[in-house]
Amino acid sequence: MKNSSSRSLEFLSLPGRIVLEFIRELGHIFIFFIKGVIFSLMPPYDIYKILQQIYFIGFKSIFVISLVGLFTGMVLGLQGYYTLIKFEAEGALGVVVALSIIRELGPVLGALMIIGRAGSAMAAELGIMRITEQIDALETMNINSVKFLFSPRLIASIICFPFLTAIYDVIGIIGGYLTGVVLLGINSGTYFSKMETVVTMEDIRVGFYKALVFGILMVTICCYQGYFVHKRREGFGARGVSFATTSAVVISSVLVLVGDYVLTSFLL
Repeated sequence: MKNSSSRSLEFLSLPGRIVLEFIRELGHIFIFFIKGVIFSLMPPYDIYKILQQIYFIGFKSIFVISLVGLFTGMVLGLQGYYTLIKFEAEGALGVVVALSIIRELGPVLGALMIIGRAGSAMAAELGIMRITEQIDALETMNINSVKFLFSPRLIASIICFPFLTAIYDVIGIIGGYLTGVVLLGINSGTYFSKMETVVTMEDIRVGFYKALVFGILMVTICCYQGYFVHKRREGFGARGVSFATTSAVVISSVLVLVGDYVLTSFLL
């Protein structure tokens, strides 16, 4: 009877343990982020490492961002045209494409692409540095590993995400133009004039706010997963790095989608 009752109590306490573990993990991530912010503001500033990360996160993501933005705009133009034509409102295609991309698809899909390309690499790189004791070596040499490894990536992400989102928006609108005007024959003046009338700076700012938040989420989660790979239950070594990289991509992607809903609720 005692064993049965103890197992029942253990089963009933499982949800509580999961919630407490989740809250504790959130606290660790938040502390890690705050440390990165504080160390980013403290001299000395390693400009070379920041530029290196801007090149890696920003410049090397331009191709994939442009490609995805182009086809997103083209698909939106195609789907939007055949939807609007039912209401004899195909002249509003430019507005539909622009608002959809600027407010939602640009920040969200752009962030997901950067997570897949740069975020996974960050988690894997820091994880390998941890399991090969390179991070421990930095601490032994009295080098602040959070400032050395996380802060440059944080600054670079804050700089790059809005710029990459802007590139995505422009390429996406061009993609909608190619489908709507070039292929389907909508008047180009109508496509752009209605867009200029309806789209406001507030819409553009909303997209940039989202991009900024998504950039912070991505770099914090991915770097955290790699930096603390040695504390994972799955084991230490290559197995732990693989799980950390997978977790970084999945958690970051989910948080981007959840964050998009929350931010849209507040910014509408």
